[in-house]
Amino acid sequence: MNKELRDRLCCRMTFGTAGLRSAMGAGFCYINDLTVIQSTQGMYKYLERCFSDFKQRGFVVGYDTRGQVTSSCSSQRLAKLTAAVLLAKDVPVYLFSRYVPTPFVPYAVQELKAVAGVMITASHNRKEDNGYKVYWETGAQITSPHDKEILKCIEECVEPWNGSWNDNLVDTSPLKKDPLQDICKRYMEDLKKICFHREINSKTTLKFVHTSFHGVGHDYVQLAFQVFGFKPPIPVPEQKDPDPDFSTVKCPNPEEGESVLELSLRLAEKENARVVLATDPDADRLAVAELQENGHWKVFTGNELAALFGWWMFDCWKKNKSRNADVKNVYMLATTVSSKILKAIAFKEGFHFEETLPGFKWIGSRIKDLLENGKEVLFAFEESIGFLCGTSVLDKDGVSAAVVVAEMASYLETMNITLRQQLIKVYEKYGYHISKTSYFLCYDPPTIKSIFERLRNFDSPKEYPKFCGAFAILHIRDITTGYDSSQPNKKSVLPVSKNSQMITFTFQNGCVATLRTSGTEPKIKYYAEMCASPDQSNTALLEEELKKLIEALIENFLEPSKNGLIWRSV
Repeated sequence: MNKELRDRLCCRMTFGTAGLRSAMGAGFCYINDLTVIQSTQGMYKYLERCFSDFKQRGFVVGYDTRGQVTSSCSSQRLAKLTAAVLLAKDVPVYLFSRYVPTPFVPYAVQELKAVAGVMITASHNRKEDNGYKVYWETGAQITSPHDKEILKCIEECVEPWNGSWNDNLVDTSPLKKDPLQDICKRYMEDLKKICFHREINSKTTLKFVHTSFHGVGHDYVQLAFQVFGFKPPIPVPEQKDPDPDFSTVKCPNPEEGESVLELSLRLAEKENARVVLATDPDADRLAVAELQENGHWKVFTGNELAALFGWWMFDCWKKNKSRNADVKNVYMLATTVSSKILKAIAFKEGFHFEETLPGFKWIGSRIKDLLENGKEVLFAFEESIGFLCGTSVLDKDGVSAAVVVAEMASYLETMNITLRQQLIKVYEKYGYHISKTSYFLCYDPPTIKSIFERLRNFDSPKEYPKFCGAFAILHIRDITTGYDSSQPNKKSVLPVSKNSQMITFTFQNGCVATLRTSGTEPKIKYYAEMCASPDQSNTALLEEELKKLIEALIENFLEPSKNGLIWRSV
């Protein structure tokens, strides 16, 4: 089996947008005991270089509920090995004694003033995968150049040190502490900062169903509801306890919509609950569905939820602000492939809106800068259902987002308004933003590269396309090369990201579309949005235009049949 041996042994995992992520199994390009030990040794080497007080401040380790029976590889075991490597080198380790939501790790890093932290998780990936997600002392995910430097350090010490395999240290070392109780208590206390209507919550007649997608979310969402004064949400019994096989869903990603929310929607109908909240397996993302008058369910997209969150967080700020609070000091953020709805709200209300590269690590580090400069950040999001309300955590957080949606729904219910009706009000006030996001699967990296290279040399070398079918292109921004035709110096304002492909087209008709590769999965994603001004209310026309543009984008730029791309199965 020479090919398989080569595939497994002749390449090493690279640090992507989320640290390491790969399938569990044998080989240097997979997640296993050895590659996690090697990665942690590299982390140790790099952190020792960066922090003279590393051995006083310590390191945080958390994990989710993933595991694989065949290789006896589990998130918990990998977390223990991560801790062992550091304990053997006399580093204090805060190792959670049970599974936690991913946001608990960055939160603990900040609260405990540790130098860094690792969460063992592959979030919403397929069950075969696992990952090693790294947070810096700021509580935000690592960005360049840290990732490159850590990778170099890993390559310098690949042989396990004496003591690196000794996972007994987790039970015997006085340097190991369990931060679970303390962090959970502080986190729930901090949640109160974004609770504005406890009175309404405690009286609401609305019922909520919550599914934790066989992951970590159940206990923590229950606690969060308690903090906000709610009765507990109704859990989906088949999905509330951890199950590394995710046996009731075809894929553990709540973003896939109604097809994976089947059990929770049926339970909600039975229980007469109007709102369903779904946290992904590591509880850092949130999907929401609402039962409509006509008996159908509306599953909100990440962009639609962001419109609601943006309206809500600003409305709450306005009603609760101190007399001398200045709207010009207020910020909201989104990644560049997400809806521009916050930009429209900011423009009308007078606060600031900023964009970052895709990936919450960029949002986290930008928020840190803003806070250090005395700014107030109310909300940030990425369209792939990643939300951050407030700034207690500098990463996306499905637990806090779930309970904020519940409060929003309960508040609106007192005025007989549904979430969907409120969304329409937001669009009517700030302008309709109609978007569509989807993807193609492509397991052949050279094909992906040639698709993007063709766009950079479209009709002739070094010439980008001027049209996409019948649609005229106004501007092009290529994050991979750093080119932006809308800037006077033709250079992109957002940092260049050479390792991933990403090109954005702004069309003459006001549509913005982006093609990019995923940092964690074999996907080519596309994002397109029509941004209308408040006076354009003919949504059918906007939707038709967007649909035609997406068809042109796929046919002319991605050429799925020629390139053998696999359509997303809905």
